[in-house]
Amino acid sequence: MTRIVADISVSLDGFVTGPDPGPGNGLGTGGEALHTWAFSDDPDDRRVLREATARSGAVVLGRRLFDVVDGPQGWDDTTGYGAGEVGRPAFVVVTSAPPAAVRLTGLDWTFVTTGVADAVTVARRRAEEASSRGGKDLDVVLMGGGATIGAALRDGLVDTLALHLAPVVLGAGTPLFTGGPPRVLTRRSVVPTSTATHLTYDVV
Repeated sequence: MTRIVADISVSLDGFVTGPDPGPGNGLGTGGEALHTWAFSDDPDDRRVLREATARSGAVVLGRRLFDVVDGPQGWDDTTGYGAGEVGRPAFVVVTSAPPAAVRLTGLDWTFVTTGVADAVTVARRRAEEASSRGGKDLDVVLMGGGATIGAALRDGLVDTLALHLAPVVLGAGTPLFTGGPPRVLTRRSVVPTSTATHLTYDVV
């Protein structure tokens, strides 16, 4: 069964970037500390990354995040999604207008201009197709940014919330939670490592 999994790194004070994020400063000032765990040699960090990326049948991201990862300082063979850990899932971008060109032409991009819910629907179909081809259940992973995951949570689209809680206080940046209806979470797992606390919740 394909789940919708929101998976994102967050600071202790609730930010998913530092101040002033954007192309050339993708995670904002100081925001690199949020993802120290993803490059760690800690075996538990490696396992969390490996398991998260292995389940990815399709990945949803917002336009601002796409502009960062597809920009000149963005992803390459060593820093792309789950680099060294996973194949290449389909990527679905929520945007008001598709870009004129794409740098990372080796990846499977779909641009959805009608909102997060429709992007999740497209990604679910792609993940189910990948599940059928591979003979195992794969999920839709919402990798961010914060606005995209926040909208999905507010709209009740998320089945599982995976937070990688980094031991840093950023003071400002892009908040993950900005209102919306209450959501009850049921804790599934807690994995503390030397660089983060990995929290997984079912969203009721």
